[in-house]
Amino acid sequence: MTAAATTPKGERRRAELIEAAASLLAEGGFDAVRHRAVAERAGLPLASTTYYFDSLEELVTAAVEHHSNQELATGRNRLEELATRNRGVEATVDLVLDMLLGPIRPDREADAEAVLLRYERLVGTGRRPYLRPLMRTLSAQLYELLHEIFARSGTPVDSAELERLVALVDGAVVNALIEVDPEPRSAAARMLQAALA
Repeated sequence: MTAAATTPKGERRRAELIEAAASLLAEGGFDAVRHRAVAERAGLPLASTTYYFDSLEELVTAAVEHHSNQELATGRNRLEELATRNRGVEATVDLVLDMLLGPIRPDREADAEAVLLRYERLVGTGRRPYLRPLMRTLSAQLYELLHEIFARSGTPVDSAELERLVALVDGAVVNALIEVDPEPRSAAARMLQAALA
């Protein structure tokens, strides 16, 4: 982080750039996060991206972290609702899938596209070694939250079982995407519900 980002104005502008980059990342993947696109989305001068970030890699890393932290916070809030209301298998499956696939979109095609983009991003991190340390940290936080979701739902799982369930969801989604299934989330839900039944 540059020294310019330590002032209130600098912190605010840096945050605006990170939010803009995170939204572009969610909408279009890594290729969508470019200096010009981020600056335009944030409504800031192009030079601000290089003023507040030492590199595009630093900006992408901040965007991934911001986006993931937002999703984890949403998941924690939903977990509190789950703990006080419905603890059925369907509610558990919905929350687990939201954590693994992102929040459901009302439009079927938009939801399938969002799931596809999410998996493209996840696979794409393998080609970006600078993201690996962050992804390990975020993955550990996600797995911790998933453990808590299952425990509070009355279906505690150990680490090996959780890994199996996540692999089951990933396999169902990838198969659905290969088959151009318009509802990869539904395919994953069926597999996960069957595994938890």
